[in-house]
Amino acid sequence: MNLPAPPEGGFDLAVPRALGRPACRGVLRAAPEDFQVDELLPEDFSFTGEGEHLCLHLRKRGENTRWVAGQLAAAAGVAEQAVGFCGMKDRRALTSQWFSVPLAPGAPVNLAALDAEVLDRRRHRAKLRRGDHAGNRFRITLRALSGDPAAVEERLRVIAAGVPNYFGAQRFGIAGNNLVAAARLLGRPRIRGGGRNGIYLSAARSWLFNQVLAERVTDATWNRTLEGEDSPDGPLWGRGRPLAGAVVAALEARVLAPWSAWCHGLEHAGLHQQRRSLVLVPGGLAWHWQGPDLVLEFRLGKGEFATAVLAELGEFTAPGPMEPTVAGRGDFSGATGGRS
Repeated sequence: MNLPAPPEGGFDLAVPRALGRPACRGVLRAAPEDFQVDELLPEDFSFTGEGEHLCLHLRKRGENTRWVAGQLAAAAGVAEQAVGFCGMKDRRALTSQWFSVPLAPGAPVNLAALDAEVLDRRRHRAKLRRGDHAGNRFRITLRALSGDPAAVEERLRVIAAGVPNYFGAQRFGIAGNNLVAAARLLGRPRIRGGGRNGIYLSAARSWLFNQVLAERVTDATWNRTLEGEDSPDGPLWGRGRPLAGAVVAALEARVLAPWSAWCHGLEHAGLHQQRRSLVLVPGGLAWHWQGPDLVLEFRLGKGEFATAVLAELGEFTAPGPMEPTVAGRGDFSGATGGRS
């Protein structure tokens, strides 16, 4: 199979911005408390109050989801795969989310050993599954902001109407390593999903979607419909009849032609065609200033990335030996100053 080799120096995860030059620069995640994420369950979701699964609402600081799931499994004496959760949450953050663990009522479990605070506990008849949540609520503090405050607030008003719905760089692993692994996986004659392979296949699918979205950002059609579309959307690649009209399908075929072998591999990995909106509208976007710092609050649906929102606002770096947390293609406007 003639797979595209990873570009020299790795995959370029930067994507074109839709709203022009960044309005500001600043520091993101100076401390975990600067990036707060609270998982939201669907309004119609309710715990059964009984059943074989103990569900725990945990708040964790500076720990990723899988690490806490492993600790919970050890505390309950079950396999890590038996622990359920709805979605992955950031490590360099203060986050809350629900976990489930199969545990008989009254069975011993050492919750004090967890690197997390127990906020609530409920009984439920079913294991929590990926995607069971409705979305996430964010409270993000951007430190030491440089840029014209009036321009920053004007940009936020534009952002409230929608931004490109890119998959964030965290989907692709450190320096795009998940894509490198995906290239190796998609080169195999037979592919099994699940486990780490599922992560790599998801990364490949997300990469292809971002290529299409980047093209439509470049030609300014990301937030308007083309012929045959009810709303702007892009492909989550898999087998099955194309779900796009002729005009959109032709555009996507042209953009993804260099990645046709990846498309072929995803089809034979058992994934099915789906569509994803090209537009992300942050719910309830609000902000206020704390001296030179800016605090943002908003809600996103599951599978949507806060970094897609931040990338249209400015350029932000994290302290320490890390790559820029949020970056895009385009020059900084050169604005200086802050709000006091």
